[in-house]
Amino acid sequence: MVIFTCGSHASVSKDAIASHKPNIVLLFTDDAGYADFGFHGSTEIKTPNLDQFAQQGVVFTQGYVTDPTCGPSRAGLITGKYQQRFGFEENNVPGYMSANSAKDGIEMGIPLEHKTMGDYLKKQGYATAYYGKWHVGGADKFHPLNRGFDEFYGFRGGARSFWAYPKAPADHLNKNERNFGNFEEPKGYYTDAKAEEAIDFIKRKHNEGTPFFAFVSFNAPHTPMEATEEDLAKFPHLTGTRKIYAAMMLAMDRASGRILNTLKELGIEDNTLVVFTNDNGGPTDKNASINDPFSGTKSNHLEGGLRVPYIMKWPAKLKAGTKYSLPVSTLDLLPTFYAAAGGDTDTIKDIDGVDLVPYVNGLKQGRPHDTLYWKKDTRATIRQGDWKLIRYPDRPAELYYVPDDTKEINNLAAQHPQRVRDMFKQLFKWESTLERPRWLLQRKFENYDIERMDKYRWKNRDTKTKPDTSINVSSL
Repeated sequence: MVIFTCGSHASVSKDAIASHKPNIVLLFTDDAGYADFGFHGSTEIKTPNLDQFAQQGVVFTQGYVTDPTCGPSRAGLITGKYQQRFGFEENNVPGYMSANSAKDGIEMGIPLEHKTMGDYLKKQGYATAYYGKWHVGGADKFHPLNRGFDEFYGFRGGARSFWAYPKAPADHLNKNERNFGNFEEPKGYYTDAKAEEAIDFIKRKHNEGTPFFAFVSFNAPHTPMEATEEDLAKFPHLTGTRKIYAAMMLAMDRASGRILNTLKELGIEDNTLVVFTNDNGGPTDKNASINDPFSGTKSNHLEGGLRVPYIMKWPAKLKAGTKYSLPVSTLDLLPTFYAAAGGDTDTIKDIDGVDLVPYVNGLKQGRPHDTLYWKKDTRATIRQGDWKLIRYPDRPAELYYVPDDTKEINNLAAQHPQRVRDMFKQLFKWESTLERPRWLLQRKFENYDIERMDKYRWKNRDTKTKPDTSINVSSL
């Protein structure tokens, strides 16, 4: 067993606990483009802290989310199971929903019988805290403090200003809240404020000798597009939305760097498992993000909507500078964290993710997932090995061999009819195990998503095209 030195603590027994239980930090961004990181090759967007983090950790080159939109993606991540299994198939945005949805308004959220990351890690003796965007239930019963987290500083909704509201926002779920019911607007730029709060939590729990889990859920670079003058000034060569986006990404990188540096300063970097990832592909037409080398955007099942930056660092267990090339999912984070915390993942019978550490270290061979699924309304996708079938409501299904066609422009369905039939059957078999959706957006948004996908196919791309604002989906 490896013994870690975690500094002096008030209690010997607590020190013994902290010495073998790693601290856990999840850095989670909102609507970032796949190409917009230095570690993915960007020379335009500045992410120096995350670039260094990538060099020190494991970069997963095929990291997937469970859905290409905010709410469902978070629901799958935080429960470790496909969110369609409990009916969380669509974004929960009051005011945008179909009038015939089974549930509406503030009652949309992860059903209470489903445990979260916070629940599992509290069971292992962790102090737990959540910072930033929640978006998996606005009613009090869904509040982070009722879903396994000890502390909360953030907002329950889907999108809010990066500055303090002079008066209450139209959607009260977007008010900033400290713990339960204590509404207070941030002092200064919101991305920086969340980092301050997370750092304070980390320092307090370290001094107490308590292992901690900090979920830092940035709402950057989601709309509204707002940045500080100081950050904007660092991009004199850019203009318009792209300039603001770059400044927002720089602020997010700075906030992440401050949290990472705190771990180092406290001497607990080696015994802390840190993950950085994103909720879905960038909405290129809304925030000027770029998802190269993939086709697609947020809200569709092309690689640009589903594949995200995904980095894991744990110096005590994982070799720095490693690349892992097999497909993984954000479903895997809950069991990975639980196992790191000393939990037995074999006792969790109701999740779809796996502990990634043995795969990265070579203790387990093969793929973490032979098959991955995505579904929204009549659209659905299955990745089986390296083959990917996309089912549409308005055209025949398409088949791609991902290693040879990351841009998804060479449809092989006609050449492999039997494979198409078999994958259709497997996809439907999985769908037959799911709950019906608890709520759905108005139908026009499904049409919008299809049109958005077609527009951002690689072969149809026009870099001069201006963002489409014909439908206001900034809250989505």
